[in-house]
Amino acid sequence: MAEKLNILRLGYRKGRDPRITTHLALVSRALGADNFILAGDEDNDMFENISGVNQRFGGSMECEHTDKPMKWLRNFVNQDAGDGQPGVAIHLTMYGQPYRQVIPQIRKDRPVVVVVGGAKVPSEVFELSQYNLAVGNQPHSEVAALALFLEAWNGPSASEKLLEDGELIIHPSAKGKDVTDTRKE
Repeated sequence: MAEKLNILRLGYRKGRDPRITTHLALVSRALGADNFILAGDEDNDMFENISGVNQRFGGSMECEHTDKPMKWLRNFVNQDAGDGQPGVAIHLTMYGQPYRQVIPQIRKDRPVVVVVGGAKVPSEVFELSQYNLAVGNQPHSEVAALALFLEAWNGPSASEKLLEDGELIIHPSAKGKDVTDTRKE
């Protein structure tokens, strides 16, 4: 697993994209991301939602907003990924190379940012990213692409990992709901 895993969502439009972007954040959280960076409109309600999910189901993914995503990305890959050294940028795009073939070549000893586009991705994202990866070369859902990428990045057990400190613990069950509510113990 990489040192720190960030997800950068570009081009968020509060009136148009809240459901898909919330799903991107939920997938990020559930499959091992440490930080979700929202670029575009600010949306504190969405961040409060994710914080509430962390509280109920465990986990500690942070959320933050940037109004200058290209500056943030340039700084991340060229100068400072949080520890004073450059990080690795992976851009998910249907125009990229096959993700399963390229993932083994990507270094995991540096912080990573996975860039997920919005309405229109600036060409600079393709240039700044060390890796432009495709989960298929057809139009598809960025939520599905992110989920497939994160499972390949973190391993197949990533989706089965129990997150720490949750109030509710979901136990696998063939029928019905099997939930432990730690608040009642």
